[in-house]
Amino acid sequence: MIDEKRISLRLPTDLHARLVEQARSDRRSLNSEIVHLLEVALTHAGGDDESP
Repeated sequence: MIDEKRISLRLPTDLHARLVEQARSDRRSLNSEIVHLLEVALTHAGGDDESP
């Protein structure tokens, strides 16, 4: 079993709804969708100094 860390996360309602819909479309759980999107974002991060 891989090590995992639990966090509590507050999201705006509209962002939550978008994530739920994307997860449903990708046939993933909400948690798996968020982890996937974070991994993709961090893999493709340009390393610039600008804030998002």
